[in-house]
Amino acid sequence: MSIKKDLLYAATHEWVRIEGAEAVIGITHFAQEQLGDITFVELPQVGDSLEAGKEMGSVESVKAASDLYSPVSGEVLAVNTALEDAPEKVNASPYEEGWLVRLRLKGAPSGLLDAEAYAGAVASEENH
Repeated sequence: MSIKKDLLYAATHEWVRIEGAEAVIGITHFAQEQLGDITFVELPQVGDSLEAGKEMGSVESVKAASDLYSPVSGEVLAVNTALEDAPEKVNASPYEEGWLVRLRLKGAPSGLLDAEAYAGAVASEENH
């Protein structure tokens, strides 16, 4: 399984890459694997204010629909509009082309897992 060392993770399977005062958010390889083939992605609007732990959109797949939660708080600067026509990018490239949202951070991220802790959480979830 692919867990990137340079990212932070939410227990709800979103990842965040901090880039100075901004953050890029997506869903993890594990999450897209559990969902199966993604057919639709609903994202917030540019200018929306997101709060850590609160819903920011949803993804639909052939198996299920699942809410997306923002791992950090901030203002939406950009959304990945390529996903409107090609939601499968989330499956093919969850950490690169399949990113979801770019935010201007409001406050420091807190309560997130590093790669090692996230790997442990996923392993325990897989064993249940």
